[in-house]
Amino acid sequence: MFETLSDRLTSVFSSLRSKGRLSDADIDATCREIRIALLEADVALPVVKAFVAQVKERARGAEVSQALNPAQQVVKIVNDELIEVLGGETRRLRYAKNPPTVIMLAGLQGAGKTTLAGKLAKWLRDQGHAPLLVACDLQRPNAVQQLAVMAERAGVAVYAPEPGNGVGDPIAVARQSLDHARRQQHDVVVIDTAGRLGIDQEMMKQAADIRDAVTPDEVLFVVDAMIGQDAVTTAQAFMDGVGFDGVVLTKLDGDARGGAALSVRHITGRPIMFASTGEKIEDFDAFHPDRMAGRILDMGDILTLIEQAQKTFDEAEAAKMAGKLASGDGFTLDDFLEQMMMVRRMGPIKNLLGMMPGMGQMRDQLNQVDDRDLDRIAAIIRSMTPGERHDPKIINGSRRARIAKGSGVTVTEVNNLVVRFFDAQKMMKRMSQGLGIPGMPGGRGKAQKAQKAKKGRRVSGDPRKAGQGKSGSPAAGPSPDGAPGLGALGRLGAGQLPPGLELPPGFDPSKLKFPKK
Repeated sequence: MFETLSDRLTSVFSSLRSKGRLSDADIDATCREIRIALLEADVALPVVKAFVAQVKERARGAEVSQALNPAQQVVKIVNDELIEVLGGETRRLRYAKNPPTVIMLAGLQGAGKTTLAGKLAKWLRDQGHAPLLVACDLQRPNAVQQLAVMAERAGVAVYAPEPGNGVGDPIAVARQSLDHARRQQHDVVVIDTAGRLGIDQEMMKQAADIRDAVTPDEVLFVVDAMIGQDAVTTAQAFMDGVGFDGVVLTKLDGDARGGAALSVRHITGRPIMFASTGEKIEDFDAFHPDRMAGRILDMGDILTLIEQAQKTFDEAEAAKMAGKLASGDGFTLDDFLEQMMMVRRMGPIKNLLGMMPGMGQMRDQLNQVDDRDLDRIAAIIRSMTPGERHDPKIINGSRRARIAKGSGVTVTEVNNLVVRFFDAQKMMKRMSQGLGIPGMPGGRGKAQKAQKAKKGRRVSGDPRKAGQGKSGSPAAGPSPDGAPGLGALGRLGAGQLPPGLELPPGFDPSKLKFPKK
């Protein structure tokens, strides 16, 4: 959605990094490029003017002129202003003190209200609530049936007493749904209302009557992020006719320029609360202005990536897998397949990689990432026997040919997978040993010190020092028992010398006569 805007802003900031100090001309040129980038992204003109004016004012202040790195300060200013335009801080749902909490959805036809109702219900269920979907769109053909399908996919209940298709009173259905929710112990009610192809008084009156009948705790305006400047006009009309508390953006995964997301909040003064980023019912989450600003400026979105991983990976399984990874040899192809399937459940690989900082500069490479490559790898592993998965070393030529035939790939692809798996095992073993770096967990620093101490000191070539032990006592010289010149021999008793050098019984070294010097 924000690729064009992100590319333009990234190029603007890259030209600033080579400057040690920013002049007024540099600031004017930068703000001019930012203005063009925002206009090309279809951001509303009043928003662009206010944004650029604020950036220019702060860029000429002390925080930039006295900074050690002015370019980084300008990037920080733009990031701060983007966060402010997008809403400042994350806006959470307001829940009623006495359940049920009533959430009403409003918007134009085709904005995706019914689909979003199912996604919101699934999100609420994952948060520990018991939502109820209410079918108040009784005009659009098959709208009631569509909501019932979405409720089944989300695993929640639906209240649809009227068949729809022009039959039934939506205001009465909305009023009755509250009693039904209390009887069935539902703590959140999500009301799906009708839309129109354009703004008209009939639609506004019906939405206002439903609002007056149920007194919702939250009225969410659903807007298609791909309609551009018209989103601002529609949002303002709904604000005047019905009123709403928050905005929900749909189709953020589209290829539009995304100006609506940057304009709606500034024009209406209402925060963006949720965002739908795909076709699956799980592609929905709370809107975080700081994370979205980070994506636009190619700073990544690590927090969202971590949250998705926490939802997907089980803690016990992760701890068990960490032990196998540390051992290296204990990691099998079954474990590799399990990890790969967990990553697949987090979402498309391209989207996951896109959350990493700096990935905007590798967009061409990201576009070449195909999730079907993982499917082929999974097919290869599943075509192996349990013994082959546990010990890939037994996979010989005939086995590789059988696996290739069973998985519909070439023998070369099977060979590549096995070779890469062995390389990964070696790398994990090296990582478990700290890569040989002293001080790292599992490193060989202590082992090397112990081995060096075990070897002892180097033996000197001087025969007078050759017998010097760890204690530093000389080999030649008086022994502790007074035997001169025997050194270590004087300290050894019978049976402690090597075979053939035993001292005779009753031998007294002190009675030996040595030649005088």
